[in-house]
Parts: sequence; C-alpha cells; structure tokens
Amino acid sequence: MELQEAERAELDNQVHRARDLVRKSMDEISKTLVGQQQMIEGMFMGVLAGGHVLLEGVPGLAKTLAIRSIAEVIDAGFKRIQFTPDLLPADLTGTMIYRPQTGEFIPRKGPVFTNIILADEINRAPAKVQSALLEAMEEHQVTIGDNTYPLAEPFFVLATQNPIEQEGTYPLPEAQLDRFMLKLAVGYPNEEEELEILRRAGAGKQPTLERQLLKADIRRLRDVAGSITVDERIEHYIVNIVTATREKNRNINNYSRYIEFGVSPRATLALYRCSKVKALFEGRSYVVPEDVKYVAPAILRHRINLSYEAESDELTADEVIQALLSAVPVP
Repeated sequence: MELQEAERAELDNQVHRARDLVRKSMDEISKTLVGQQQMIEGMFMGVLAGGHVLLEGVPGLAKTLAIRSIAEVIDAGFKRIQFTPDLLPADLTGTMIYRPQTGEFIPRKGPVFTNIILADEINRAPAKVQSALLEAMEEHQVTIGDNTYPLAEPFFVLATQNPIEQEGTYPLPEAQLDRFMLKLAVGYPNEEEELEILRRAGAGKQPTLERQLLKADIRRLRDVAGSITVDERIEHYIVNIVTATREKNRNINNYSRYIEFGVSPRATLALYRCSKVKALFEGRSYVVPEDVKYVAPAILRHRINLSYEAESDELTADEVIQALLSAVPVP
C-alpha cells in the first residue's frame, strides 16, 4: 500500500513538472500570438499525443504564425511547404536523381524529412500530392524508388486550410482527414485581443522566442502523459461516444439522423490519448469525463460525415457533436 502511494506521489510530481514546462512553452508563444489559447493548447496536445493537427480558419487569424512560433519554441527541425495546384508529390517526399559520375541513381530526400512540417493551405494541392503525405503521416516513413526511409522523431504535420474560399481548392480525402488527430477551428479574436494586436503592430517590435522544449523533453512529456491513469468507466465512456456516432436508431438518439457515417477506431485512440494530455495540462494524474468532453469536438468534427438532413437544417458538425455528448451517459 505504501509503495502504491509512493508511486502515485511520484507520478503526481512528474505530472506537475510536465504541466509547468508545457505552460512555460505556451507562455513563450503568447509573446508573439495574442489570444488563441485553444489553438495553442491544441497544437501542443497534438505534439504530446503523437498526432497531426489541422488548423481551419479564415485568412489572417495567425495560423501560420502560430505554427512558426511553436517550431521556434521546440528545438527540432522545421520545414514549410506552400501547397499550390502545380505542386508534385516529389516536391514533398523527394525523388531519385541520376549521378553521371558514377552512373547510378541516388535518393534526393524532400522537405518531409524533418521534425515539424507546416503544410500551408494544404487543400490547394491536388489529391496525388495530398496522398503523398499519407505514408509519412501514418507510418512515419517515406518510400523513394525501391527503398523505404524512416522519418525523424518526433514527426508531426501542422496543416492549415481556409474553409470559405473554395475556388482552386481540392477537398482533403477522408483517408487523409482521418490521419489528422485534431482539427482546430480557429475563430476571430475578441475586441480586447484585437486592440492588443493593433498596439503590438503599432509598436513594430517582433519579440524573439526562446527554445523551451528539446526532443528529449517531448519524449519525456509523452511518457508522462502515457502514465496517466484512465479508469475503466472512462474507457467505456470513450467507446460509448465513438459507437454513438455509428448508431442509426432515430427513436432513441435524435442526433443520429444527422450523421451519415460514424468515426473510425482512430477516433477512439485519439480520444484516449488526448484525454490523458488534457489531464496533464490540468496537473492531474488521472482522467475525468470533462477531459473527454473537452477534446471530443476537435477529434470528431472532421471525422463524422453529416447527412443531407443536417445540411438542410443548417447544423454544423460541432452542434451535432454537442447533441451526441449530451445523449451519452456520463460515468
């Protein structure tokens, strides 16, 4: 019993230290970014949970700046790829080039061979380019010619897209959307934040961000998050939320008629991992139902397929998700 209490106390200490380190990193990013705390938290959640993040919002909401800032705070490799209609798969992954001196082909690795990828306006490239990322995002490896090369660790993709302008864009295929652990909806700043943005721009000073996280720190933070306790009732709660997206009994669940297709088991794993990270952010060594509810919209909004009835009733994915969470019993 004493040993268990000692282990619990040690885990609590590790969680508190991890929380303080993450908060320090978030505060560092706030030097260049006004507001948008949910976006900052969501990006760090993806980093610690080992998943990729899709940021969606209208132009000018500092999505690219946020990703650049997190890359500056983390001591890791960073590459930006501007997605355009004329981009080719080889522009991402690399290709084989001929060396006349030796008469052989050698691999020339593309920008995907780094730690942090900024895929800017990812929906502006055609499907064959987007699909070039699938292997990298899921298996953390890239095949060039006859050889397969592992990617550096940690590796995660932070992508942006504009939800309004559809001219010259290519909607992401479902298979690729499912590989993004989180989809963050980036909204407008409030009046106070807008005023602070104006004043900072008027001052004309660009603060220099300091490195806060090393690669070893990320590995350690992931280990701490993985050690956080999830009660069996919370596990069943997560599974119940996922299976509720697949049910079609309209007499029991009013929301089910708004969902055409439910989410995959990747959503189950994402809910499980991100709930642990959210508990870490709160300084707890265990997960509570509120953690699951908090992360559910970002995990489910890009995975559920809304039905025609939802579109006719002008319902958003977030509204359907809230109805679903209200219907699933909380342990």
